[in-house]
This record gives sequence, structure tokens and C-alpha cells, in this order.
Amino acid sequence: MSAGSTPATATFWLLDAPDSLSAQSHREPDGTGLGWFDARGGPHVSKQAHAAYSDRTFAREARELYSTRFLSHIRFASTGTLDRRNTHPFEQHGRLFAHNGVIEDLPALDVHLGSDSHLVKGETDSERFFALITREIAAHDGNIEAGIKVACRWIAATLPLFAINFLLADADGLWALRYPATHPLYLLERPAGKPLEHVSSFGSRVHSESAVVQPLVVLASERMDSDPGWRLLEPGRLVHIDATLQVSTHTILADAPAHLLTIDDLNPTAKASQAKP
Repeated sequence: MSAGSTPATATFWLLDAPDSLSAQSHREPDGTGLGWFDARGGPHVSKQAHAAYSDRTFAREARELYSTRFLSHIRFASTGTLDRRNTHPFEQHGRLFAHNGVIEDLPALDVHLGSDSHLVKGETDSERFFALITREIAAHDGNIEAGIKVACRWIAATLPLFAINFLLADADGLWALRYPATHPLYLLERPAGKPLEHVSSFGSRVHSESAVVQPLVVLASERMDSDPGWRLLEPGRLVHIDATLQVSTHTILADAPAHLLTIDDLNPTAKASQAKP
């Protein structure tokens, strides 16, 4: 979620929406992570290797924290043990990152990373993917979009992959990619003055004041409420939301992956994590 330049809470999306991350975690119970930025732009990550719905820390932080950008992830493990170090989001060089998908031939990726493998603290394909993006951003003088483009094009041309959907955030912006069309990724632009409200089947009313007073942009792997404004991102188009909530997109991957995996190509653990509900 991006709130532009004015900090907001993400409580509705994390806890209260009909398809909040807490609700989704009943289906994806292997880890919970929440990333945000403080008033000085410093990144913070709180994560545990258990389900969000049972995590008191997640619930407390979801209600209390204010930030211009939030990046949250619930894990259904495909690569790596159930461990905090393998739980998203990951932080590198002041940026936060979460990935939905599978990348294979990790030894080849490690060779390509070379000395930049020191950025990887865990076992996942996701953190290695992030390390490659971080390396390429540095190689392009801090240009985030250029680094993303080079890293993603190398993976798409070289490694077997099922999906590389990701979100990347820093103190100034949020980037997202859906590639290929394997998994959905949705974007919602909510104008100021439009309340976030949900009435449950029991008649209780959930209301978020922050969405009434300011605009928000939300990116999610599922439509989280019944708002008709959710739109499916096109595969291969990189999305950027800047500090003014301006949304821009352009194509960085026009061709299909060179080695596209199907669900039946995955090992049983990865297959279970990637199967659509």
C-alpha cells in the first residue's frame, strides 16, 4: 500500500477487509511479515514463521503503525525451511521486497550473483531474486527501474520459472511486476473522501478513517474487497507509484519466459504453494 507522502495505517487491508491478509493466512500459514518506513525513511521489518491470524504482534502493529508505504506478505513456503530468515519481506539497501512465484536452478543464480551472494541470508529463490535486483540497481547508479529491468530480463531468458510477481518499496516509491500471466496481481486506486467500509454477515461495520481523508493505492495478489476499482495488471508491465500517488506503467518483458514451468513441473512442496485455491 502507498499513501503518498502522508503516513496512514494499513489496518483495513491487513486485518479487517473481507479478504485481508489475516483472512488469507488461514490458507497460507507458513510465515507473516510486515514492512514499513519511519518518518526519516528508514525501513523496518517485523516477521515470524507462523500464520498472521495467530500472530498478536502482527495484529498490534497492523493497528498502531503509520507509514507512507507498507509491504506485507503471508507465506506458503515453496523453497526453504519454515524460518524467520526465509520469511518475506526482505530488506536490502533500504528497500523492501516480496515475491510470489517459483524460480528454479538456484545454483546458476548463485553463480551469476557471485560475491553479491552475501546479500542473501536465507535459502529462498525470492531473496536471491531480490539480491540480483539490488546488484543491478547499484550497477545502474541507483536507477531502480533500470536495475529491475536487467535482473528480470536475465531471469526470464536464463532460468526455469513459474512466476516472478513481486513488490518492491523504498521510502519514495513502490514498484510491482506481474510476470508471466501465471498468477494475478491487482491494483486499486482509491480517491480521498471514499470510505473504506465493510458490513459483515453479522451486521458489524468495519470502518477505516484514514481512507476517508486521503487517497491510497493498493497492490494485492487477490481482490481484497468488493470495490469495483480493482484492476488486473498486464503481464510484463512494470508499475511504479511515486510519492504523489502517480501511477505509471511500461513494458519491460514483452516475450514469454525462455523456460516456463507448469504446475506439474514443480516439486510437491512448491506445487502445493503455487496451486490456485
